[in-house]
Order: sequence, then C-alpha cells, then structure tokens
Amino acid sequence: MKYAILILLSSIGLMASCKELDMLDGNGPEKTVYDVVFRESLAGTYEKWRTKDNGFEFYYTYTDRGRGPEYKEVISLNDDNFIVAQTVKGINYSKVSIEENFSSNAGTAVTQNLMGTSTGDFNGDKLYFRFDGSPAVYEILAQLALKSETGKVALYPKGEAELINKIPLELSNGTSVELLSIKGLDLNPVYIWMLGDEMIAKISGNLHIIRTDFSPIRQEMKGIQDGIEDESLIAIAKTLTHNVDKVVIKNVNVFTESGSLLYNQDVLVERKLIKAIHSTGEIVLDKDATLIDGTGKTLMPGMFDMHTHNDKFRGMLHLAGGVTAVRDLANNKHLKGLAEQFESNDILGPHIVTFGGIIDGPGPFANQRNVIESLEEGLAEIQDYKRLGYQQIKLYSSIKPEWVAPLTKKAHELGMRVSGHIPAFMDAKQAINQGYNEIQHINMLFLNFLSDTIDTRTPLRFTMPAQYGADLDLNAKEYVDFIELLRNKNILIDPTAAIFENKFLAQKGKPSPTYSTVANRFPIIYQRSFYAGGMPNEGEKLKRYKASYDKMLAVIYDLFQKGVAIVPGTDGLPGFLYHRELELYVEAGIPAHEVLKLATIKSAQITGVEDLYGSIAVGKGADLVLVDGNPVNNISDIRRVEWTMKDGKLFYADELYRSRGIEHFK
Repeated sequence: MKYAILILLSSIGLMASCKELDMLDGNGPEKTVYDVVFRESLAGTYEKWRTKDNGFEFYYTYTDRGRGPEYKEVISLNDDNFIVAQTVKGINYSKVSIEENFSSNAGTAVTQNLMGTSTGDFNGDKLYFRFDGSPAVYEILAQLALKSETGKVALYPKGEAELINKIPLELSNGTSVELLSIKGLDLNPVYIWMLGDEMIAKISGNLHIIRTDFSPIRQEMKGIQDGIEDESLIAIAKTLTHNVDKVVIKNVNVFTESGSLLYNQDVLVERKLIKAIHSTGEIVLDKDATLIDGTGKTLMPGMFDMHTHNDKFRGMLHLAGGVTAVRDLANNKHLKGLAEQFESNDILGPHIVTFGGIIDGPGPFANQRNVIESLEEGLAEIQDYKRLGYQQIKLYSSIKPEWVAPLTKKAHELGMRVSGHIPAFMDAKQAINQGYNEIQHINMLFLNFLSDTIDTRTPLRFTMPAQYGADLDLNAKEYVDFIELLRNKNILIDPTAAIFENKFLAQKGKPSPTYSTVANRFPIIYQRSFYAGGMPNEGEKLKRYKASYDKMLAVIYDLFQKGVAIVPGTDGLPGFLYHRELELYVEAGIPAHEVLKLATIKSAQITGVEDLYGSIAVGKGADLVLVDGNPVNNISDIRRVEWTMKDGKLFYADELYRSRGIEHFK
C-alpha cells in the first residue's frame, strides 16, 4: 500500500479558505491549505491535493517586498514513497522563470532543470530533491525518514539526509505531534512538524509554513522549536569551544594597524588579553602555555562584518570566517538577547558592536520587521530603540519622504546615527541633506543619478542600476559634486558589492562568480542555490549588466581614493560572502593591505571599539585570526582561516564548518 503523502482535510472552514485553482474534475480537488507567514505577516499560501489519477499537485507562493516565488508542482510516487515523476513550473524568489522535470523508467532517470538535461541510473530507492519548488519534498522526506530503519534517506543524484532527532510533543490544543530534525540538506538542520504521516508545519527563521488549522498556535510551536534549537546550539558551543588560559603563537607574521606585517613574532595571550608581542625567541615560554606554530602564517585581528542580520545559526559561520565583530543593521527587538548569548558563549557568535533598529513605512513592499503608520509612531519607535540601547536607526524604502527630516532629527537628538535605503521617490542627495549619516548598498548611490521618482520599494532599485549604471560618468559635474557632498558631510558608504555581483552577473544553471570558488564545499542541496542565477539577464543584458557592475567597482575605488569612508559588509552568507567582499575591493583597485585595514582597525574605529579590538597590541582583547598564507600579498588567502580566537577562546574553523556540513579549505 502506498505510504500516503497527505491526510486530506474535509472541514467546511478549511475548504472555504481555499484559493481558486483550475479544477481537475467535475467536482474539483479537495485541498489541504497552509498559511505562509513571512516576518510575522501572512504572505502567501501553500496548497496540496490529490488528482484523479492518484498523483498529487501543489501550489505555493508568497511575497517579500515585490519578490517571492510562485510554483505549480505535480508529483507521482512509487509504492515505497519515492518520487518517480515530478514537474515544477513557475517563478523563483527573484522572479526568474522556472521549469523543472524529473521522470524515471526501467532503471533510468531523466532530469531537466536549470543545470540542463541529464540521465542517470535510478531504481526508485532515492529521493529526487528539486532545485525550486513547493515544500512537498520536505514532507516526502520526513515520511521516508520515519519509515527508514536507519533514519537515512539517499538522495538523487547524490547525497544523503538523516533523521537525527524525533521528539514527541503534545500541543496546547491536545494534539500529539512529532518534531523531526533532519541534517544533510542545508547548513542548519531542517525541522519538520508531523502529525502522523502529514507535515503540519515547517518553521525556518522568518519563513513559516503551517497548516491553517494550526495557525492559531503557530507561535507556541515556534517557541517549542526555538527551545530545542537552542539546546542543540548550546551543546555545539560546549563541544567546539577550546578554553585556554595561556597561548603562545610562535614565529607568526603579525598584521599591524599600518597595514604592514611584523615578521617572525611570538604573541602571548593570557585569558582575554594580548599580554606580549616580541620577536621570536625573546619570550620565555611558560611551560603551562599552549604553543601554536605560526610559521609562514599570518596573525590577523578579528575582522568586522559591517552589514549583518544575525540569528543563532549564523554566528559560528562568522567565527569560522575570521569575523569576531559585526554590526546588525535590522533585526527584531529581541536582538539584545541573542547578543548576550554570543557574549556568554552559550551560543557561538561574534560580538555585536552596533545595533541598528529598522523602521519602515506602510504599504505592500514594507520590510515587515517594524512598520509605522504615522510620523508620531516613528518618533516613538526611535525613542524605544534608544531605550533598548540601540546606537543607530535604519530607515527603509517605504518611509514617506516627508518623514525623513523629523525622524533623523529625533535620532540625532538622542545621539543616534541614521542610515538605510533611500526611501521611494527620494534620491540620495536629498536623504543626506535631511540627515542621513550613512547609505546602505552601492545601488542606492547609482539611483541618485537616474531619477528621484524611482520606486525603490520595488525591484526597480536593482534593475535600473543594472540597465543604466554603465552610463554613469565619473567625471561629470553632477557626480563630482555628489562625491564632494559625501566627503564634506562624512557620509559612510556600505557597498555590499558581492550582493550585486551575484544579482547582476550570476546566470541560471552556472555557478555564480560570487561563490564559484567555494560552492563544492557545501552540502549538495545547498550548493544548488549557487546555480539559481541572479536577475534575468539573457542576451544583451549580460553585457550591459557586466558593464554596470564594473562601474560599481569603479565607484567603490573612486570613493576610497577621494577619502569617502567605505566599510566591508555582506548582508548575506556569513564568512564566505565577506571574503568575497574583500576580494572585490582589491579587484576594484584598492590595495590589499588597505582593504584589510578597512576590515579591522578602521571598522573598529567607526564602531567605537578600537581601544579593545581591531588591531594586535599589548593590552587589547584577544580577538585574533590565524590565516594559512599571506592575505597582504594575496587577498584570497583570507579564506584560509585555521582558527579564530574570541575573548581568548579558540575555535577551529574545520570543526565549525563540519558542524554545519561544510568542508574546510583545501
């Protein structure tokens, strides 16, 4: 008997909430419906139903500020519940058209997806995991894992998923359910809520997919899952933290505040502080000290990622990449709690040295983290962020232009900086003259020269610079005057260049240039995100977008040359994207030693923590990174992190990466 993929619901209330879809027979399909909640707002729907030929169909969509996927999917299963045929059609999160097919017959499978067409051996005992599509495959995977004697499920064409925890729970509505934790797909375990054979919820970060009848207790379920996730991360922190009272890094080359190297140094660390730095052999070694051979390697200060959005899972990736301090530039108001967990080392993560509270205005493209309906609400929110200890306010694209000046005035009165996107129907010059101290993302500078009527709430903030950025004249008076404005007003620019490399240059079916050197280090399913492509960029757009991206790098170099402060930040995958950001600054023309200064001492100065962090000096905090190589000569050596030290505690990069299913550098 077929291992059922779903238990069909028949309640009148549920059917009344169903979305109109094409009917498959005279009476129409009976559907199971899920709410899709994104950042605590109802953002879409997921629906599934059985067809008259005993197959299954699915519809899935949600919206996120003008982006978001929409898929229709058809699946057929064999008697062992493995997919033997599948079709996915629609658009992905970036609005790129998707059509994917999987079929099998007589020991052979044929796949057609963004990687092209391929054929392989297939005996119906491996799970094909689609590139893009609905949550259906997670439900099938959960069913297979529950049925498996080992908890393991082979994936097609390669890879393996494993059920690592199955937790029986009783919810407040009296329902007995199981929460499954499965590894092997992503950097973090995938959590799936099951009621018998049916998935009732999949909660992952800000994206929650929950059967409509369980929506009233979604927050309860999220709270339970959060606690279980925390317990797992606390256990990992205990295992992967190496406490050392005294450490001597011998014969290492030390990166200095000036950007040069001090060769063949011995560095003594005691507990949380750097106690001594001497030429090799001058320190009398304590027999109780842990000795680390640094021959031929570079000792860097812990680096700063100046544009992050932190959660409890991302912290260890920052540390693995040599990042020990971050600015958080938009999060929920519980961020201080996470920062305390990072500081106490209960959960692994960097110092959060800047807290940026986000405020957005009303409308269909609102950020959803903290939306105000009036100027008075915005002023109150700034006061509340100040109460919580935030140092910065980030205004977003849906803020009404007439609110910018009074909001920035309020923030400045409270001693807070103001940064952000340029609100819709303003330009960067207007925002600066009304009080901005900083601008996030290089595209926002390019929009300044296109029009002040562009709706930056929509994907136009990407497509317009991609199409017309190549035309920007760096010698034109308008541009020269704008750069002078930035310099005179000490405006900080946070380019996030790697984000735009991926958006403008990545092509569907090919490895993104942003991740191509590291893609094969990731779990097989996660690797697929590196082949998804950026914005639609076929034909003439390829050349045009490349020219516009090259102009972005030219502007970054021009900003540096003309004394406008820039900071390296990612707004994405911790560590790996940060390394790429630094590489791109060097590619733009900034000398590697200057880029490393931006990543360390200059970021420490900007965030006001230079007395403790940002350089290697006696009396400073022991936030250090040992790099196997010389990033001053070859910036890409910054990827070769052997270990990171935070507050005198050692974290080995290979251990951190392996805990996330990632291979260490080779």
